[in-house]
Amino acid sequence: MIRFDERKLGRVWRNATRAAATVTVAASLLATQTALACTSFILRTTDDGAVYGRTMEFAMPMESSAMVIPRGFALSSTGPDNKPAMTWTSKYGAVGLNAMGITALIDGMNEKGLTGGILYFPGFAGYADPAKSDPAKSLAPWDVLTWALTSFATVAEVKAALAEIAIVEVVQSDMKIVPPVHYTLHDPSGASLVIEPMDGTLKVYDNPLGVMTNSPPFDWHRINLSNYLKISPFNAPPLTLEGVTIPQLGQGSGLLGIPGDPTPPSRFVRALGYVISAERQPSGIESVRLAEHVLNNFDIPRGWIREGSDKSAPLEYTQWSSIADLKNKTYYVKTYDDPVLRGIELASFDLDAKELVSAPLKPAMAAPALAFPKP
Repeated sequence: MIRFDERKLGRVWRNATRAAATVTVAASLLATQTALACTSFILRTTDDGAVYGRTMEFAMPMESSAMVIPRGFALSSTGPDNKPAMTWTSKYGAVGLNAMGITALIDGMNEKGLTGGILYFPGFAGYADPAKSDPAKSLAPWDVLTWALTSFATVAEVKAALAEIAIVEVVQSDMKIVPPVHYTLHDPSGASLVIEPMDGTLKVYDNPLGVMTNSPPFDWHRINLSNYLKISPFNAPPLTLEGVTIPQLGQGSGLLGIPGDPTPPSRFVRALGYVISAERQPSGIESVRLAEHVLNNFDIPRGWIREGSDKSAPLEYTQWSSIADLKNKTYYVKTYDDPVLRGIELASFDLDAKELVSAPLKPAMAAPALAFPKP
């Protein structure tokens, strides 16, 4: 594992305005090629801690950077036509990843261990009308997670504050659409929350399962679990019919029928299967590696998912995966081109600094070291 430190985190933002990065892809492609395959979960540890993991799928380069937001940092959201919206000052330091150069976290963790992410929610997301909302209480869809992580210590605090905000329709300048998203949050107590903007209101769910993917809505996924009541990590016993014993064919007979395709409903069931069956480990690198093994099962290579028969269309793939150790306040990331897990320790930063710190996720492509070098 390679740890980032403040000296190596490179470029510094000197204000909190949403300065859109220059991207090298056509906006029309970004609007049609969306992130439909994100998977997230939380694993409990043997010492009452928790480790969070998620994948991020997208068809076009997201240009993500690792960011550390200090305490006391002035932040602001953007309303329609770049009009001013909600402003706030960070109470807690936070670390995570952005996209397309904006000063907003799409995944991250704060110094209290509150952790979460933004996942795509196409076909169901419906935001409040900005014309009927107070701009001083309005957030663009991509700013909600940053507001939560920099303002609150627990899931309960976020839940209590949701009545004070409106998530409004705002076109993201690079995507040229209002991104349809929903949110997942977790804290070290094991509490989890799902927030889904639908029909102009917020549907909020406690999520003891700790798993979330994409559309349909969360309550549909919970009902869908009724289709998998007999699936178990334990092998099925032999079946005797008319005096003939029918044994299992190899290992894994208890999991026969678990869905293996990359659709959100199937990934939800499969992720839950891993979460409830994985042997718990202590907080720290043991649980981080366990989460990494679970995440590997949701890694999507370029070409597995295709939009139509157009061979020139961008291919959705897992651009990066993140893991957060909520007890030890360490945030990890690995990318498609560089699958080495790298950690960012919040304790290694001055969280009372005046400037936001950022570093792009640049792959370090290299052949693996030889296990048995030539003599």
